[in-house]
Amino acid sequence: MSREITVLALVGSLRTASVNRQIAQLAAEAAPAGVRVAVCEGLGELPFYNEDLDTPATVPAGVTALRAAAAAADAALVVTPEYNGTIPGVLKNAIDWLSRPFGDSALKGKPLAVIGAALGRYGGVWAHDETRKSFGLAGPRVVDEIKLSVPIGMLEGKHPREHAQLVSAVRDVVAKLAVQAG
Repeated sequence: MSREITVLALVGSLRTASVNRQIAQLAAEAAPAGVRVAVCEGLGELPFYNEDLDTPATVPAGVTALRAAAAAADAALVVTPEYNGTIPGVLKNAIDWLSRPFGDSALKGKPLAVIGAALGRYGGVWAHDETRKSFGLAGPRVVDEIKLSVPIGMLEGKHPREHAQLVSAVRDVVAKLAVQAG
């Protein structure tokens, strides 16, 4: 790659010390040379999507910042847990804001991958599938081949960066996403 690739990481958990936030931070730390992963902050401050607020005169500042970050990125990495078998509400709300304007969203045509961790032996597969489906309708080019669903129990209470196999898998995810963006 001749230029730096920027990947915007969206985290579906609001907890500061969530495993998914740790995985997103690991993606930033383990990114290969020439790739920068920027972990998006502030998804919890976005109001629920409301078309009445989505006008040039009334768009909330947090939404403007999210859309600008998405527009500036070359790709997106979604790192999400599974809540009650599906997408966390905060992430679904971000998808709704990012899907507008319909047909010309800030992520339109950009590669996007979904990974994450959750309780249970499948590591959030249902939420990851639902997130891919929802984003697939919202404009980005979902890269279905890039998958990583981590059962939280395998971490044995340790930080994800303490697991060499997971560090390698996350680095591989970021590298594959960067190739898609390049």
